[in-house]
Amino acid sequence: MASVWHARQFHNQPEESHQHPFLVDLWQAVRDETAGRFDCRVYARNAGVPGSDPAVLEMLVAGELEFFTQMGGILGQIAPVMEIQGLPFAFTSSEQVYRVMDGELGALFQKELGARGLYCLPRGLMENGFRQISTVERPVKSADDLIGVTMRIPGGRMFSDLFQSLGAVPVHVTIAELYDALKSHRVQGQENPLVVTEVNRLYEVTRYVAITNHMWSGFNMLANGRFWSGLPADVQAIIERNVAIHVARQREYTQRLNRELESRLAQRGLVFNRADVASFRRRLGDAFYRRWKAELGTTAWRLLEAEVGPLI
Repeated sequence: MASVWHARQFHNQPEESHQHPFLVDLWQAVRDETAGRFDCRVYARNAGVPGSDPAVLEMLVAGELEFFTQMGGILGQIAPVMEIQGLPFAFTSSEQVYRVMDGELGALFQKELGARGLYCLPRGLMENGFRQISTVERPVKSADDLIGVTMRIPGGRMFSDLFQSLGAVPVHVTIAELYDALKSHRVQGQENPLVVTEVNRLYEVTRYVAITNHMWSGFNMLANGRFWSGLPADVQAIIERNVAIHVARQREYTQRLNRELESRLAQRGLVFNRADVASFRRRLGDAFYRRWKAELGTTAWRLLEAEVGPLI
């Protein structure tokens, strides 16, 4: 009798999000192509695990979970180079991001995460989108409008450094707690792609949205390294092929949805403006980028600049 492998896939968004249905399709295709030998179930909102993403990442590293999708800022806690995915104002398009992250820089990520017990699946970077700033009480039109504002950040040293450098007060709040933190005015603002604002109903607890495109974010498809290495080569190949297929579908869908959501969210009552992003870049200055070049390492920085051009 052929062996059967059972696995779980966690992610931090709701079932109706831009992640969940694509992950369900991915693992159903794997189930079909392996004739049921590999069965992976998808759990939205991290199956309600207390501590949200950081706690789930610990589970993945420890082998208590098989698959997880997570952005670079959180992964920077165990592999600092992953923070480069969210380097502010580094990217001009998602396509540019994919060229960098699916290439040599992605191979570097695989090596760094592999040394920490994780397998980063090639071509497995799911789209979240460029991040915009939404606030409760007043619009953000320039960097000056962020001074003193309590801004929710999802964790990650670069998020904290960015908003401190811009004069805001960063406050770590998990995605599971974000709605209530905005509703209670524990924080005055948050920053996320519009798809996250929509699916988590953050339009109910914010009023203004500044289009800043200040950072790109996505979700890296990860497996526990020991679990992955224990799979037969043919099952690994089937999984990797389907990751590439369904992540490509997810990227296209999410890019399109982010473009459409400005008008949809405006109809829900949000007030949009185009921020003076040059004022953000001036506030950061070259010091921010020199600091992060030292943190991220010259190899990763060189691979990034080869695609996006000089950043300092």
